[in-house]
Amino acid sequence: MNRRLRAVFAAAGVGLVAGVLGFAGTASAHVTVNPKDATQGSFARVAFRVPTESDTASTTKLEVHLPDDQPIASVSVMPVPGWTAAVQKHKLDKPLKTDDGEVTEAVSVITWTANADAAIKPGQFQEFPVSLGPLPETDKLVFKVLQTYSDGTVVRWIDLPDPSGKEPDHPVPILTLAKGSGDETADNAGGDTAQPAGKSSGGATLAVGVAGLVAGLAGLVLGALAFLRTRRTTT
Repeated sequence: MNRRLRAVFAAAGVGLVAGVLGFAGTASAHVTVNPKDATQGSFARVAFRVPTESDTASTTKLEVHLPDDQPIASVSVMPVPGWTAAVQKHKLDKPLKTDDGEVTEAVSVITWTANADAAIKPGQFQEFPVSLGPLPETDKLVFKVLQTYSDGTVVRWIDLPDPSGKEPDHPVPILTLAKGSGDETADNAGGDTAQPAGKSSGGATLAVGVAGLVAGLAGLVLGALAFLRTRRTTT
């Protein structure tokens, strides 16, 4: 391969890398609930995915507020190594009727606190699984979240979606609920419904990444064609 051809492919390679890096740069590192949807009346296993966005401090505490106006009869947390979970309940104005009888109290806040060496360091994330159910007959559940850093900073993930479609700075995690068929059971509580760690939960982010990759490949092809035309003209 002569020098000119190497230069063409090098330039196209830069375009490809830029497209991939552009995808990485658009990936949102917000606190999210995964999966983002479930079924009304069912039990669901969800996980609050918490990345540390700070470059100098670690995440030491997570506080998740469940909606008081949509109480959930059964809430249980999965142990997270190195973290201690505390559950706060509130008295219900109207008891919930379940197969096991009436429930007069519901979980309102779950707080996870890191032990000595378990804090989420910069560039890392942690998932906090929770089993919820039966899920209420509503179109969504909004979970306000407070994230505390080792330097005392508290990030409040409480911003509701902007009607204009613009993403807020600190979007609140939302679980969308679809109407069920009436056959939902508690079997879903142990289902493997949470997305595997490391996979992006944003379809838009994935689309941007694919677009960047395609753009890079297109640059590679166009560069090669330009070289061939130049060589043909010279000959």
